[in-house]
Amino acid sequence: MTYNFKKIDHVQLAAPVGSEQQAREFYGKLLGFKEVEKPEALKQNGGVWFKAGDVHIHIGIEHSFRPAKKAHPAILVANLEALKQRLQMYGINCVNDDKLPGAKRFYVEDPYENRLEFLERLE
Repeated sequence: MTYNFKKIDHVQLAAPVGSEQQAREFYGKLLGFKEVEKPEALKQNGGVWFKAGDVHIHIGIEHSFRPAKKAHPAILVANLEALKQRLQMYGINCVNDDKLPGAKRFYVEDPYENRLEFLERLE
């Protein structure tokens, strides 16, 4: 092959029209992602972008929005239990899943009911 994949650059999740502030509350304030300014040419589309380390999440506005119930990003976390405790403190339902060998993980839904997976590899 003449090409190779390096990493995922970002994940885009859909959200309903006018939901940018909810995204800022959940991804920014609750999860601790930093908001990233969108390029000028893309601002007219609405939405908001976030980043934490090498993890980039773009929230895109979709006029006929339907939440992703099965498809989801899986975010590798150091100290998964601390994140889980923080989410639960804010009333977020964390659904444990022990089906992935060598990992602890749980699922949550963002404010738009998109599925998110957080996991920590066991050594």
